[in-house]
Amino acid sequence: MLSGRLLVVAFEGWNDAGEAATGAVRVLQEQLDVSAIFEIDPELYYDYQFNRPVIAVDDDGKRRITWPTATLYGPSAPAADTDAPAPLADDADLSVSGSNGGNIFLLVGSEPSRSWKAFTAEIIDAALTHDISTIVFLGAMLADVPHTRPISIFASSENDEMRGELQLERSSYEGPVGILSVLAEAAEQAGISTLSIWASVPHYVHNAPSPKAVLALIDKLEEIVDVVIPRGDLVEESGEWENGINALAGDDEDMAAYIAQLEQARDTVESPEASGEAIAKEFERYLRRSGDGKGDGRNEPPARG
Repeated sequence: MLSGRLLVVAFEGWNDAGEAATGAVRVLQEQLDVSAIFEIDPELYYDYQFNRPVIAVDDDGKRRITWPTATLYGPSAPAADTDAPAPLADDADLSVSGSNGGNIFLLVGSEPSRSWKAFTAEIIDAALTHDISTIVFLGAMLADVPHTRPISIFASSENDEMRGELQLERSSYEGPVGILSVLAEAAEQAGISTLSIWASVPHYVHNAPSPKAVLALIDKLEEIVDVVIPRGDLVEESGEWENGINALAGDDEDMAAYIAQLEQARDTVESPEASGEAIAKEFERYLRRSGDGKGDGRNEPPARG
């Protein structure tokens, strides 16, 4: 498991299908005792015609404008003694617990529209200032996966030591990237180890938030980081999300047939007897059923950044 000061990062936009990545960080923000310690100046990095400011009524009943930005949150209190006994089980239902719970920092906001190099330099400088030892990037992508199966999670790292310690893979993706990949490369160059955790979200429900993908990211994060993260209402919301899609598919024969194809492909790949040849044949059949087989970009590897 990871220890030391950790920074968990997620951005709205291209890297955040189903709002899963930012949703996972927001869950941590609600549960951890953290406060804002650094905020990016939106004037420098955002195109307001693309990331528009939002007006809403605040707790005092006043209408206020919120500007797109990225905010770094840090522990409000010093980390607890790692030699202290673990919290009681009941406490785990109320807040994040574990020996490293007080060492978690969060960075969440909108992906910048411009000046990515300067934006990255500010973030890395802030991470170094607060002695961050590892950055965990959360992302979510649209993919040809069925909503009825467990959400696929892919964890990878460009750091040799990190891959060896956590038994992670190295991404083989080549192509366009988001701000996560830019930050990851800069962090490694600055001596901060990094890893990425990506969730695959069914592309046919891309307009709705996916609590099931949020839950999958939190499960994986808890596995890697020495914390216990309360799930709150996520389990119930995930069930409602799945049932809602089932209801839609029940009224749409084409959608139901398509989901059945995805389920068959997923089950074939994950079956114990599946060989490389069987997987290849199933994939070829899927392409023939889907049309000309050229694809539309939804099958990109999840570590695209």
